[in-house]
Amino acid sequence: MALVRWNPYAEMQSFRRQMDRLFDEINEANALREQPWQPAVELHDAGENLVLKAQIPGVNADDLDISATRDLVTISGEYRHEQQDNGQGIYHSEFQYGTFSRTINLPVSIQQDKVEADYQNGVLTLHLPKVEEAVNRSVKINLGSQSNPALNSNN
Repeated sequence: MALVRWNPYAEMQSFRRQMDRLFDEINEANALREQPWQPAVELHDAGENLVLKAQIPGVNADDLDISATRDLVTISGEYRHEQQDNGQGIYHSEFQYGTFSRTINLPVSIQQDKVEADYQNGVLTLHLPKVEEAVNRSVKINLGSQSNPALNSNN
């Protein structure tokens, strides 16, 4: 049986690596928690329009600001804290108050002056008409008859 000399330095290094890993995980979790809230969005192609939906529950329509360019849409707003003066404190709250902003890059150009918006039950729906060049239109192509002189010429 071989004798192995005990090396306390190696065990301390192992312990240090484990502690570093633990603190890295804690820092990553805190970084995720500190990111500002952004509304969830859904974008789909509806032929001549793009339809963008955003979930923004609990925000009044007056507190929303929507701007559009040919290539992107920005939705920003503010969650306002409701002041309650009934003398009772809050024991626990996970609500986030303050401003938010979300910019969505569009896959095709739109006619930003013709955008229509609807806000119901916490869901913002934007109808974004595409520019004419971006609309995918079907074109019928005629093959012509078999007696076409251009097809039958042996020049």
